Amino acid sequence: MRVLVRRCWGPLPGSGGAGRRPSPQWRALAGLCGSPGVEDGRGARVREKPPWRVLFFGTDQFAREALRALHAARENKEEELIEKLEVVTVPSPSPKGLPVKQYAVQSQLPVYEWPDVGSGEYDVGVVASFGRLLSEALILKFPYGILNVHPSCLPRWRGPAPIIHTVLHGDTVTGVTIMQIRPKRFDVGPILKQETIPVPPKSTAKELEAVLSRLGADMLISILKNLPESLSHGRQQPTEGVTHAPKISAATSCVEWEGQTSEEILRLHRAIGNIIPLQTLWMDNTIKLLDLVEVDSSVLTDPKLTGQAVIPGSIIYHKQSQILLVCCKDGWIGIRSVMLKKTLTATDFYNGYLHPWHQKNPQAHPSQCRFQTLRLPTKQRGKIVAVQQCIK
Repeated sequence: MRVLVRRCWGPLPGSGGAGRRPSPQWRALAGLCGSPGVEDGRGARVREKPPWRVLFFGTDQFAREALRALHAARENKEEELIEKLEVVTVPSPSPKGLPVKQYAVQSQLPVYEWPDVGSGEYDVGVVASFGRLLSEALILKFPYGILNVHPSCLPRWRGPAPIIHTVLHGDTVTGVTIMQIRPKRFDVGPILKQETIPVPPKSTAKELEAVLSRLGADMLISILKNLPESLSHGRQQPTEGVTHAPKISAATSCVEWEGQTSEEILRLHRAIGNIIPLQTLWMDNTIKLLDLVEVDSSVLTDPKLTGQAVIPGSIIYHKQSQILLVCCKDGWIGIRSVMLKKTLTATDFYNGYLHPWHQKNPQAHPSQCRFQTLRLPTKQRGKIVAVQQCIK
């Protein structure tokens, strides 16, 4: 049996109905293994207190911060929290590797490339933004199980892209959950610690990730200082308020001018713009929208905007602010730069494309020159964008 690690895991095996008791192995992973004299499945005595031997699973910048905190704790010989720290990451097309591998190499930590997980003895595993299949047998090798650092207030935003969906849906509160993973079902394991923070207004996913990664790292260290006690006090997630945060697809980046409000489009840009730029169609050409901004209220009083009928997708170049104004469902958004063959400022796009088109077509209605929703081919539309929690 194999299960998918996507920030967090499901409940105890066989716990589909209330009142069913977990197996002895999974009661041990719930923290009961810390009792004096208890042995793990291999006959080895389970440590009851630090220093712990830790195997870390991670890939991206969010995970790197958790690894950094673990490494700092290992280097702190006075506290003696971490005795051994080794790392598992995944292959990367980049010669430098992913952020977790880069940090591990720089810090001279042993690194294994999945599916190699080494053969050492460990007390506890830690997962942060790993996104690979782990077998139940592997999970059960850890006397204290595997902890998961998940950047949301579970059960809200279960899944691989919680930070993106937090920004995309305009949440005003978020946080980090430290939970213990379970096989068989996703993202419903017991919560060991959860802290909430307000979402900074207009923050991007990348900015929010930086805040949550530091919070998660601090919470992880706090849990490890009192690991057996924390495990014994784990609480089940609420059954209400469950939402899911699937990976984004290529179609997510296609702006729907008639159907999306200015706020929705700006949130979309803040959520995924650093991963995949928003896209639109202009005169049968795909345009990438690189820098989107709110439109100042003073600009909205310009006669060009108020003195003519416009439809969603209509483009007006505002010379004073040097931005493209694009009409959407309920108003306007501003665009400072686009990509069409190469990166162009709004002024460049106007001078090189919009203005010449209007000169050649003086009798044409302005709506003929508007942005239109890009309709991707079926195969491309459903293509999942490879998203780690860290935004590059």
